[in-house]
Amino acid sequence: MFNTKLVQELNNAECLSNETVSERIRHRLTRIGQPFLANDNISKFIKDGELDELRLEVEDRMNEVLQALVIDTQNDHNTADTARRVAKMFINEVFAGRYQDAPAITTFPNISQLNELMIVGPIKVRSACSHHLCPIMGRVWIGVLPNANSDLIGLSKYARLCDWIMNRPQIQEEAVVMLADELEHRIKPDGLAVVMEADHFCMHWRGIKDEQSVMTNSVMRGAFLENEALRREFLGLRKQ
Repeated sequence: MFNTKLVQELNNAECLSNETVSERIRHRLTRIGQPFLANDNISKFIKDGELDELRLEVEDRMNEVLQALVIDTQNDHNTADTARRVAKMFINEVFAGRYQDAPAITTFPNISQLNELMIVGPIKVRSACSHHLCPIMGRVWIGVLPNANSDLIGLSKYARLCDWIMNRPQIQEEAVVMLADELEHRIKPDGLAVVMEADHFCMHWRGIKDEQSVMTNSVMRGAFLENEALRREFLGLRKQ
């Protein structure tokens, strides 16, 4: 049974504490054993107004990073507002998939009982490598083999779900699995295929500085895993 009195007591304790907003959210998560890895969504554990507080805290911490890099932000007009811009970028944009609820996706029944291959893509996606926080820029193709009981979603909703999943620090291999899981949960098709190819700026910008390497990986579920002809049809149409 849900103990509303205990929840109220915890909320009151939070209000009386001197914790930063990030500490409040972290303790809220750890008390119930909820993971908060880089690519986890924690939106359900953030209260109204806390994202604004979190953005200000990140701004303060980013100012400390700039100070540690020996950048004179007080006299350098180019970096005077950098901490605020970076905090806004992280919270509201490039990592927004961690802090915002999933986009509203309206499904509708498969009245026409469609059961032929559908391909959506390429969808442009942007993410960030969780190792160096460098950009990942790429494209995603989605193949769906519906059945009479499958739910259908509008074309733009595939792009919205991609955006929500990709806007987190992560590695590409896990990102495509998370996207496949989300789509499979929502539309329950007979088969699902997701292919992503992307440039990783942690290779372009640093380290080996190889600008030619592109990473491609795929997830095949249901009929795409079992039927070689279907898989070959999807991969062939993706290249056209």
